[in-house]
Amino acid sequence: MAALTAGTKAPDFELKAMDGKSFVLRDELAVGPLVLAFFKVSCPTCQYAFPFLERLERAYGHKGVRVIGVSQSDPRDTANFNKEFGVTFPVLLDDTHKYPVSNAYGLTNVPTIFWIAQDGEIEVSSIGWVKADFTEINRKMAETGNITPAAVFKPGEDVRDFRAG
Repeated sequence: MAALTAGTKAPDFELKAMDGKSFVLRDELAVGPLVLAFFKVSCPTCQYAFPFLERLERAYGHKGVRVIGVSQSDPRDTANFNKEFGVTFPVLLDDTHKYPVSNAYGLTNVPTIFWIAQDGEIEVSSIGWVKADFTEINRKMAETGNITPAAVFKPGEDVRDFRAG
């Protein structure tokens, strides 16, 4: 089963965040759309993508759209990953034995990143690193916040178009 595609309703879920707080998708969507990014700490493509996601969080995190990570790793390794890659956005912990949320979203690879609209519909489904999808998420975040899109790629920075997950 491939990851859920655009046009699909996002399955509701509840997970604990790294700070111990409970995260319920439907409650969070009541506030606004979300970027949901699934990852595993040992994944090189996740390590590549997450600093760019952090740039989105810093550009838009308090302007109507939040980035939320979903770790497929244990809390200690996840905390180390967050520190190493500068992740400040909330990170949730999927059960590392059964992966109920990852399975509900049809994950076969990480990172897998979803734009989930406020009505719960998945509007972007991106597997691995796809620069065009990232650019689309950046545009949607700016549009939602009614601001100019942020320059998340630095001048002279070598940003790949694609990197498999």
